[in-house]
Amino acid sequence: MDKTKHTLPHSVPHRKGFALIITLSALTVIIALTGVLINYLDEARRDASTTKAMIQGNLYYADIKQIFTKFKKKKTLYSSLYIAPIPFASEDGRFSVIVQCSPLANGVNINWLGSGNEQNMSEHSSMVQNIFETIVQEYDLEDATRLEEMIREEIGVKGKFVQKEQSRLRQKNGIISFKQFEGILDRYQFEADDDNVGQVPWEKFFVFNKISKTAAKNLIDGNYISAELIAVLFSIDLPTVKEEWVPGVLELKTFIQNNGGTYDQNLFAKDFLAQSQCEVQYDYEGERFAFKFEDIEGEVKNFEFFGKQ
Repeated sequence: MDKTKHTLPHSVPHRKGFALIITLSALTVIIALTGVLINYLDEARRDASTTKAMIQGNLYYADIKQIFTKFKKKKTLYSSLYIAPIPFASEDGRFSVIVQCSPLANGVNINWLGSGNEQNMSEHSSMVQNIFETIVQEYDLEDATRLEEMIREEIGVKGKFVQKEQSRLRQKNGIISFKQFEGILDRYQFEADDDNVGQVPWEKFFVFNKISKTAAKNLIDGNYISAELIAVLFSIDLPTVKEEWVPGVLELKTFIQNNGGTYDQNLFAKDFLAQSQCEVQYDYEGERFAFKFEDIEGEVKNFEFFGKQ
């Protein structure tokens, strides 16, 4: 009788178990990778959709540019667009958009602060300086000297604070957006530990446009300025101004004279100032997108795509 014991090798179940572990690990990796790929493809799809929407926005911009450039009665057009958004649609149904506009010069240009030494610009510079000093007092800013220094350096007068970016700033020609100005305020707030600077409604006082090479064209669209700016410029009680002033409906000169103020025409446009900025919203593939452009003295330019809203 063969007493030899025949046993199955122990390595077989071990190999099966090891293979199972490898299989589960591989499956886990595959599932995770699949999730990543799906997310990536979904993101790529959204990016592609955004790219298509931007192309569509460019087409809308081209159509609007053609219409607005040919439109001769700018005051009629923009006086309406300043009040409320207006839908525009072509007769052939090629496009349907909503346009809303606002004046570009309905405030004091912050860049005038650095133009005091230029010919015929001293009055402009003094106006900015006076407004800035009033803001400093009313909002109790901690280090007004440092904040003014930062603003002047960004405009490009001294160039010390942003020395490495001087060439870029010269191309920018000063502070050309509120976002850029907010960057200065953020740096100042961090450096001076001054929370009060965030309480100032800067956009009620200042605009952030390029300076015209012709001094006589650097004007304020007075009929559209804020109540806050009127109160500072003409020393009128702010609650009174807020109660009575309606931008775009009343004439600034008449309003100031009726409230016992002295109106100096020098820096205010006598007629409608053809300097506007517009935002256009449109739908594409079930989503809302937007872009902006500027219309300065009949030249429609500076297209900027905002993306999905």
